[in-house]
Amino acid sequence: MNFLKKYIVNFLFDVLNSNAYKTHTQNKINEWARKSFKNFGTNSNLPEEHCIENPKYISIGKNFSSLFHLRLEAWDHFQGESFTPEIIIGDDVICNSDIHIGAINKIIIGNNVLMASRIYISDHSHGNVSIEDLEHVPAMRPLYSKGPVIIEDNVWIGEGVCILPGVTIGENCIIGANSVVNKSFPKNSVIAGIPARLIKTLEN
Repeated sequence: MNFLKKYIVNFLFDVLNSNAYKTHTQNKINEWARKSFKNFGTNSNLPEEHCIENPKYISIGKNFSSLFHLRLEAWDHFQGESFTPEIIIGDDVICNSDIHIGAINKIIIGNNVLMASRIYISDHSHGNVSIEDLEHVPAMRPLYSKGPVIIEDNVWIGEGVCILPGVTIGENCIIGANSVVNKSFPKNSVIAGIPARLIKTLEN
């Protein structure tokens, strides 16, 4: 009996880790994405471990790839209030693991953006940091956006970065690990810190 149990476990392990199973699973995920997303580009792949909220508001360009725990959330309703969210991701974007992007307004990520792990990008918060909001517990405060988040082409976002509402990151910027970005920076900036500040400007 123990031999049979061990054989079955090993057989299932081999099947689940086979290239044929992985390809079949990936094809099913991508087929769902092509039907559900506003746009899902050619040669793009979602990871098996993902959480997608309202894909009809999300566009992804070609050659997108991500490791596990990808979380894309476009919220169109909360506590009786309606929103028109957009998440637009360009071509050739590469994400590592544990990426969380949430929108009630608009988040645009340009082409050739590279993201490390544990990155949070949001165009909104629970409440607007006013005394009136103290009447409600944080989870029950209305969603509030200071404006869209725009990340232009060729940006490199380091490990553990947080990008907050109303921020524009210019093309070719590099964001250091664990930075909290609460204001905009022009192209070719190297930024880091909490809150993020300009470290240097890259020049030709």
